[in-house]
Amino acid sequence: MAFLSLRAAALAALSLLGPAAADFRVKFDVETTGGPTSFTVLVHEDWAPIGAAHFKELVQAKFYDDTRFFRVIPTFMVQFGLSGDPKISTEWRSKTIQDEPVKVSNKPGYMTFAKTGAPNSRTSQLFINYVDNSRLDGMGFSPFGEVEGDGMSVVKQIFNCGESPNQGQIQSEGNSYLDRSFAKLSKIIKASVVESSEEVVADDL
Repeated sequence: MAFLSLRAAALAALSLLGPAAADFRVKFDVETTGGPTSFTVLVHEDWAPIGAAHFKELVQAKFYDDTRFFRVIPTFMVQFGLSGDPKISTEWRSKTIQDEPVKVSNKPGYMTFAKTGAPNSRTSQLFINYVDNSRLDGMGFSPFGEVEGDGMSVVKQIFNCGESPNQGQIQSEGNSYLDRSFAKLSKIIKASVVESSEEVVADDL
């Protein structure tokens, strides 16, 4: 019994230390209707290990740099993750990842990979839930991270383009199509993994 008590105490102490060692943060420097700003996503590897690892790989490859938020539904979510360079889109389109169990619900501010109805169809497209989308849980959408702090106030300033941009044309023409036809789209300037020694500071501090 004493051992169990000590173990419980140790686990409780660890929970006070913040994110688990395997967790990491990604900072998105963006331009929205409110101007240049940023938000940070805390990735929980234990929520969806495959998705978390794939997301980190994409960020480290600078896949999301200079991309656009191309699908925005305020009563649902905001979607992004198609490269501005058609060659890069083609390269990553075949890098699908396996489905995995949905361990946490699709709550507001949670991030998940987009997918089709086909199994193992996740690639690079992501969305951030604007509202409680728990109905997606049964469809296999596995959240792996959450927007931190007041970051959703930034996400909600993303230009509402509805579903007008054509995803096929984005993949074939990239940013040249989007900048020509949808110049007001909000954009990701840069996405980067925050090193443990760095401290994320909100723009309004």
